[in-house]
Amino acid sequence: MLKLKSAARRTSIAGLLAATSLVLALSGCATYDVTAPADARAEAPAAAVRAKDRALAEADDAKAPRDTAGDDVDCRKAKCVALTFDAGPSENTNRLLDILKKEKVHATFFMLGENHVEKRPAEVKRIDAEGHELANHTWSHQILTDIPPAAAEREMSRLQEAVRKITGRTPRLMRPPQGRTDQSVSDISKKLGLAQVLWSVTAKDYQTNDSALITKRVLDQTERDGIILLHDIYRGTVPAVPGILTELKKRGYTIVTVSQLLSPAKPEPGMVYRP
Repeated sequence: MLKLKSAARRTSIAGLLAATSLVLALSGCATYDVTAPADARAEAPAAAVRAKDRALAEADDAKAPRDTAGDDVDCRKAKCVALTFDAGPSENTNRLLDILKKEKVHATFFMLGENHVEKRPAEVKRIDAEGHELANHTWSHQILTDIPPAAAEREMSRLQEAVRKITGRTPRLMRPPQGRTDQSVSDISKKLGLAQVLWSVTAKDYQTNDSALITKRVLDQTERDGIILLHDIYRGTVPAVPGILTELKKRGYTIVTVSQLLSPAKPEPGMVYRP
């Protein structure tokens, strides 16, 4: 059985695996927690809700234009979708950051350590400096459910330390390679202060460099409170981003980071977030 954080959303193991194309070797009963962004918001602590409402009210009182790329976006009311990029930074990242800056959009970057963070600290600094969310995709993309717990912990903690040394910030979010997780991975994530983030939209951009096809796949799957998975390491992905953003905005979406999508809730270490 799968223990749910929210009684409002009943997600079976079968549904979770089918939705995310996971193949898990289950032994016994999986008991890790999973919840949806909307349920996380609905169950946010009262103090967090009050703080969020106060910040929104102060922004309104100041009569300043609402910055939908900033902290005052309210996904309880807005039609939000989170934009995420895995496996970078890469030689394409600066071009992607230029596009996001022009479009006034912030994203969450689930970064790899080996050959990425370790070789491109300038891009990591820029991601952070421009207000994007730093997140963990492990050091070398090993499947965490296939390796011993100590090795899985090193995969996550090594990336945490590398990002902290570069930016002074420690990621709070982690995406397990291939979306494969279990109770052991959840326990390690909790120990390291990491919430796990899966997805609802994938362009499968690792299969194609056709930017038009990538765009179509994203737009066909996107719904409110979704989490879009793209990779800035593939040649066809970044050229698709302007068209994706333009059409999503036209359809009334506010494009946010994962933490903005969950707000006023805060990412809970060990929890698995999946739309």
